[in-house]
Amino acid sequence: MTTGSASHPGLTVYRQLESLGAAEDLDFALELLKRARTGQLGPSLRLYRPQATVAFGQRDANLPGFSAAADACRERGFEPLVRKAGGRAAAYHQGTLVIDHIEPHPDAIVRAKARFSEFGELLAGALRSVGVHAAVGEIPGEYCPGEFSVHGEDPDFPAHRIKLIGTAQRVVSGGWLFSSVIVVEDSAPIRDVLTASYAALGLDWDPATAGAANDLLPHLDVETVEKAVVEAYRGYADVIDGDFRTLLP
Repeated sequence: MTTGSASHPGLTVYRQLESLGAAEDLDFALELLKRARTGQLGPSLRLYRPQATVAFGQRDANLPGFSAAADACRERGFEPLVRKAGGRAAAYHQGTLVIDHIEPHPDAIVRAKARFSEFGELLAGALRSVGVHAAVGEIPGEYCPGEFSVHGEDPDFPAHRIKLIGTAQRVVSGGWLFSSVIVVEDSAPIRDVLTASYAALGLDWDPATAGAANDLLPHLDVETVEKAVVEAYRGYADVIDGDFRTLLP
């Protein structure tokens, strides 16, 4: 990872204090990517706490049980949406932190896979900095499995590992968007809605792999993790504070 060098001269951090709406929040990330690829937005980091949402993958939406899965989400207060990226269903709510990292790039496909490893390590490092035993790597039975997921270990029971961060990337001509979701607080509703959703879809997984960072480190909150993430990004680029309101139409 390059450290605050000329190759990453500046990264503007935009803290979104209120949700735009479940679907609107997802769509706005793509709007920012569009602006970046057309030269209207420089390297940016958008941080926000989302409304309760289950983001299904394209493959999920084509399964016979998708309608039942969507109903199960609504019954539990989660909005079912289908995201543009791949993967399987992932759930998040106000106890999670969403990070949208957007950068313009003339050849965005270059190092696309490397970003998963590098930003996974960056985010795992942010969690370690606040005391969570975190590492990069898929754990058996996790929801929305990914090679570069970030998991946490219970220091008293190392065999108990839970998924804490899922990542996804969208690459277009002229730019890229790297999105991450950190589950920090209140894991029970997430575990419950994923259990119901995956059952309806007919997908196997291990509910014990769904958890939150404060399951491992009690009293940890989203604000603390957000500060740790921004600090970790200072090792990637010169961080500049931005005003999210300037991004709105």
